[in-house]
Amino acid sequence: MTEVTNGIFKIIRSLVGDSVLLAVIYTVGHILVAITTVRLITGASWFDAGLTALIEPIINGVWFYVLHKFVAKRFIK
Repeated sequence: MTEVTNGIFKIIRSLVGDSVLLAVIYTVGHILVAITTVRLITGASWFDAGLTALIEPIINGVWFYVLHKFVAKRFIK
């Protein structure tokens, strides 16, 4: 059981250490949340909500990537 647990934690650590993958996962999640929020609040169609909700999460995803790379380079040894 400890080998399985160690393997799972090793995979998680390798994923968290990858700034691009982490930023992509964050951005996709943010887009889904934004689309759902716009749809629920405004009653827009899924297509219209998707168009509206794409811009800001993509900008936040780029910002998250830059921030993650900066922190990893500056503070994590």
